[in-house]
Order: sequence, then C-alpha cells, then structure tokens
Amino acid sequence: MFTRSRLASPLGDLVAITAPDGTIHALEFADDLNRLHRLFTRHHGDGAVADGEAPPALASALAAYFAGHLTAIDVLPVARIGTPFQQAAWAALRAIPAGETRSYGQQAAGMGKPSATRAVGLANGANPIGIIVPCHRVIGSNGALTGYAAGVERKAWLLRHEGALPPLLA
Repeated sequence: MFTRSRLASPLGDLVAITAPDGTIHALEFADDLNRLHRLFTRHHGDGAVADGEAPPALASALAAYFAGHLTAIDVLPVARIGTPFQQAAWAALRAIPAGETRSYGQQAAGMGKPSATRAVGLANGANPIGIIVPCHRVIGSNGALTGYAAGVERKAWLLRHEGALPPLLA
C-alpha cells in the first residue's frame, strides 16, 4: 500500500506518495491534486493509497533543501516508472546540478537524442516527482521560463532559490 502525505514548503503544501520502502512515486503541490492523481494512476492504476506520515528521510531532505542545503534531495530514492524514454529524460533531469539550467535541446543532446527536443518536453511534462526530479531546471533555448506544471512563478522561485536566476530587486 502506498502512503499519501502532506509536507509544508515555502511555495505551498506538497503532497507525496511513497511506497513502504520510502521510494517516492509522486510529489506535487497540493493545489494540483488532479495532476498528482492522473500521473500516479498512469503508472500504478488504482494502487491502494492511504493517508499517513511522510518517510522521515523525505521530510528532512525537503526541509533541508528549502533551508538552502540544495543537494539534500539528490539522494532521495525515486521510483523507476514511466517508459524507457521517460526514465532516461528523468535521469537526465536529476543529473542537472542545483544552480544550473539546461534547455530542452541541451537535455535531448545530453541523452544522445539531439532531435528529440519535443519528446523531452513531453517527458518532462509527465514527470510525477516534482522538485526532486527537477524539471524546473529546464528552460527555453532563449532563456524563457517555460513549461512548468506548478506555474512559472514557482519555477522562478525554485531557480532563484538554487542560484540559477538573479534575486528580485526589492
């Protein structure tokens, strides 16, 4: 049985779905539970989910990340779900260090699929594990903050938090 838990963040509550071994299968902002449910059922059908506490490793890593320890989330275990191409795209996302960005074309080229820019965009859009599988680190080739399901404002906040964008002027 999977566990659904709620975690606080500076950007609003997050909802995580984890397996008994602590593997993360979904992480989404609580204001988009329809997306969370859609992506989770795409990979798990009607898998049994019950409300409970987040695994301590997940809760502490996310708290540390939001406190400025940006690599704290890098070691969290994520589920190996999705198509082989999605798995490759999501692994490429996890390889982008905090504080750096890539374009969709750079991500595709880094995967050895330089002509698969659109497919990479689709795979990133289907990523069920936000923040930890950091699709927010992928931007348009012109530097535009495009394509983030949780909203461009959150994407900008995350990139500023990680030092990939200059801070806002007061």
